Amino acid sequence: MGKFDRFAFSASPDYIEAETRRAFSQAVPLKTVVIHCYDPRAVEIPAKVAAALGDEVFPGEVLHDAAGNRIASTATVFPVVVAGGRAVDALRSITVAQHLFGIENVVVVHHSQCGGTSFTAAGIIAAYAREHGTDIAALYDRDSICITDYEASLRHDCALIRAHPGTPRHANVLGYFYDIDTGSLTEVVRDMAPTCAEDAGSIGEGSLSIDRLA
Repeated sequence: MGKFDRFAFSASPDYIEAETRRAFSQAVPLKTVVIHCYDPRAVEIPAKVAAALGDEVFPGEVLHDAAGNRIASTATVFPVVVAGGRAVDALRSITVAQHLFGIENVVVVHHSQCGGTSFTAAGIIAAYAREHGTDIAALYDRDSICITDYEASLRHDCALIRAHPGTPRHANVLGYFYDIDTGSLTEVVRDMAPTCAEDAGSIGEGSLSIDRLA
């Protein structure tokens, strides 16, 4: 038995997976997963998305039980922070979020002046070969390694999320561009979930209080 097993739900003698999952779904009112870059200047993105979507809470408050233990949160937005905000790094997080809490939206945000635009796929592959003696050419989809065109990258990432089996069909998939200097969000992709099975191939229309990309 490991020294940290007492902190693992599944290691408890009275663990019942279905009941534990139900408890988790009630502990956090998660609605939206926001995927964005780990650039420290991008830390405001989840709050900006929450404000734009409306009826969202971020960062929310941590709730405690009578003994002072942290047992829940009021946040409805979960940030997934990865290099360049690229969706390829967030697919498992989307699947887990749906399984534990249920989600309504998956949001991808790419930001101005991103380090992901400072190199090319060929450049990083060559650098790893030269500096580390490692061939990473087949390690990642080249369209997911860096950002050469913001609109193309957002469309690629939203399509990747929508096509992934771990993304629930009922979730909306949205892509935004965030201006680091002005704090503005511009909508680039709006892939709304179909309202019924026969509408599975359609794109719905909604309204968000953010700029639209012409």
